[in-house]
Amino acid sequence: MSVLSTLRHPIVAAPMAGGPSTPALAAAVSAAGGLGFLAAGMIDTGRLVADVAEVRARTDRPFGVNLFLPDPGGVDEAAIQAYAQRLAPLAAERGVSLGAPVGGDDAYPEKLAALLADPVPVVSFVFGLPDRAVVAALRERGTEVWATVTRPDAATAAAGLGVDAVVVQGTEAGGHRGGLPDDDDYALLPLLRLVAAGCDLPLVAAGGIVDGPAVAAVLAAGAAAAQLGTAFLRCPEAGSSPMHRAAVAGAAPTALTRSFTGKRARGVANDFLRQHDAAAPIGYPQVLHLTRPLLAAARRDGDASVANLWAGQAHPLARDLPAAEVITEVSAGARAALAAVLERSTRWG
Repeated sequence: MSVLSTLRHPIVAAPMAGGPSTPALAAAVSAAGGLGFLAAGMIDTGRLVADVAEVRARTDRPFGVNLFLPDPGGVDEAAIQAYAQRLAPLAAERGVSLGAPVGGDDAYPEKLAALLADPVPVVSFVFGLPDRAVVAALRERGTEVWATVTRPDAATAAAGLGVDAVVVQGTEAGGHRGGLPDDDDYALLPLLRLVAAGCDLPLVAAGGIVDGPAVAAVLAAGAAAAQLGTAFLRCPEAGSSPMHRAAVAGAAPTALTRSFTGKRARGVANDFLRQHDAAAPIGYPQVLHLTRPLLAAARRDGDASVANLWAGQAHPLARDLPAAEVITEVSAGARAALAAVLERSTRWG
């Protein structure tokens, strides 16, 4: 029996690295009948192990862990150095020095080893597709494997690797693009229909889904569940900063940008994004390491003009509610929306 079939509500909490996803949030979502997720990206292996233990202490319901795959691509070192020179005056104004634009694998081998040694119900992957051997090793230990895709051909490739489910992420989603390359522009509904036409695996729809009618829409379009991230950013269990919560509660537009991390990600548009997006090079995690001290200073100072404020396009619909209430209200809204469509359909034809 798949994990998705055990859920009381077809709602998955998107893994949001950098602070918003916490053990408290993952456990609350799972306990409420959805599927909570831990974000393993940008933390060390010891923290991941501790987070997994905390979720288990809070709930006996299934949950997942999301891993960042190492980016196999090279970078243009000259372009990254030029970007560093561009940002240096801004960093000096904030009293910090830019970080070293080094590469790295986000301790992927160590985190994978930890999850193989102490299996969790679900492991998902972003920034590419896992190796076939990794998929097999996780499944042998009883872990479901989910792959994140942002284009139809990637879903076909993921199915060929033996994964259990595919997360279909549209361009409306907040945070980083989950596939490689990251220059796709598929909106969720067209992408979901294209993937469903050629893939028999359970699909989890992600991208701009915040309320019940949006969940109903993706269920009707072929998804087994909806993945919500921005909807949980204002929950008390989330680790979102006050500045981030305020931005999500506002009505400012979002945009995709490489300016903060070197990889395309969607956030609330601010001065930093508008001023530096066109100059930002491709280069993750190099640009992330470069800007990290500057972004930390912005968070420290509550400076929303500089900080990265990841959010999906429908962020004004997010509410300040406990995660369990978000689950129940969104699920009820989806049922009501589907019932209304069925009622209207009796008048068709």
